Amino acid sequence: MDRAYLEELCKSLRLSHIPKVIDMDGFDSKEDWLLFLLKNELQSREEAKAIRLYKQSKLPNRRTLSTYEWHRQISLPSPTTKEELTSLSFIKQCENAVFVGTPGTGKTHLACALGTRATENGIDTRFWRVSDLVSELERQWKNNTLDAFKKRFDKVKLIILDEMGYVPFTKEGAELLFQLISDWYETKSVIITSNLEFSQWNKVFIDARLTAALVDRLIHHAHILSFTGESFRLKNALSKQK
Repeated sequence: MDRAYLEELCKSLRLSHIPKVIDMDGFDSKEDWLLFLLKNELQSREEAKAIRLYKQSKLPNRRTLSTYEWHRQISLPSPTTKEELTSLSFIKQCENAVFVGTPGTGKTHLACALGTRATENGIDTRFWRVSDLVSELERQWKNNTLDAFKKRFDKVKLIILDEMGYVPFTKEGAELLFQLISDWYETKSVIITSNLEFSQWNKVFIDARLTAALVDRLIHHAHILSFTGESFRLKNALSKQK
């Protein structure tokens, strides 16, 4: 075997990891050796893609489902199950997930853990705090670059919108967010976390009709989880003081 020539071919074909395992020792046949090389290359590419997707997602913390505590205060509506949610089947079906309830009870943790799993499965994901997204929408609109900004989401399949309801929006900001979510309707999956019940969202969006139309789009084909109980952050802080 001309090792130098083989390495040059691998480089030309962008098979970056194959030269590292070129030796045939330990393989029964050339076919077994080649199959091992190709599987190794495919795995390496998938791992590199997952790293790239996670970096692009802008998830604030690397949360995983393996460290998530499914406490008794999480109410999953029938027929939604924990297994269905964590399998990410709702993303393939362009369904949404809305996590509503008490601050500090694990809504953002679960959303980020699902986002992390999505990137590991090759799903293009983006994380935004809702207030930051609305500010960015307003800035892009004033600069006449809104259409170009929206195109950034063309290949994205999962969008996580965190902390809906913490900051009220301007009329323009609310309308821009509504337009964006309407564009995503039944073409992408959206995970939203909020400490407000749906009936209180008009405090954020001001316009009652706009609020009703937005909620209607979000909850259609949606998995709505209710989080109750004491804040884990508060409980942890109090335990440290003791």
